Amino acid sequence: MTDRGHSGNPLWIAYEILAMVVGLGVLALICLGWLPFALIFKPLLPQAWGQPIGRGFISNGFRFYLRILEIFCACRFDLQELDKLRDSGPLIVAANHPSLLDAVMIVSRLPNAVCVMKASLMDNLLFGAAARLARYIRNDAPLEMILNSRQALQDGARLVIFPEGTRTGNFPLDPCTPSTGLVANRAKVPVQTVLIEFSTPYLGKAWPLFRRPTLPLSCRVRLGRRFDPPTNVQAFTTEIEAYFRSELGQTVAAPIPVSA
Repeated sequence: MTDRGHSGNPLWIAYEILAMVVGLGVLALICLGWLPFALIFKPLLPQAWGQPIGRGFISNGFRFYLRILEIFCACRFDLQELDKLRDSGPLIVAANHPSLLDAVMIVSRLPNAVCVMKASLMDNLLFGAAARLARYIRNDAPLEMILNSRQALQDGARLVIFPEGTRTGNFPLDPCTPSTGLVANRAKVPVQTVLIEFSTPYLGKAWPLFRRPTLPLSCRVRLGRRFDPPTNVQAFTTEIEAYFRSELGQTVAAPIPVSA
């Protein structure tokens, strides 16, 4: 999918560096621009007002950001299938996690999405205030994470979670954790799988933040199988991992033993 004709061209390399600076810089500016409002709104507004404002800004801000990447940074995002989930009601959106852009792409199409996030990102200066206003969910306390996720789903949100728990280290998929199954089991909500495919491993776990991208970059996000709420979490974790591996092109690895 990537055009290799520009490889080694000094002007193209310079453009890739410029595109990296533009991409990271615009994201930082969006976050910094919203930061004072998020800090003020969180204590002042009741959750019934602040939460939709916070989620709406993040979704629209990410959508604007991806458009900037398309116009100026030789990126193409095929995200139309995600639009089918906008009015689907409570749903767990479970995706593979090849890149830092994964949550950005999904949330850009789902205004009432709530993400399960690393605690370090929730405490981050750039992202933390906006995430807290939107009532995103920390992942550092498992029981609290499950209970907060269940509440968000009961309130009608689309819960975005990455079953691998972190960005993929061994492509196409790392072993899945039981978190997705535990949340689905407690909330009695179906799990919609989402398959993310990139033309390059840009911003993957092994790709340093300030390493220039290989452009052009193409990404396709497609909807996969929808799983019913599981009764057996261990069996579900094995099944969903097998499904991701079959769709992404790898045989199933040994399952992780977990408690139902």
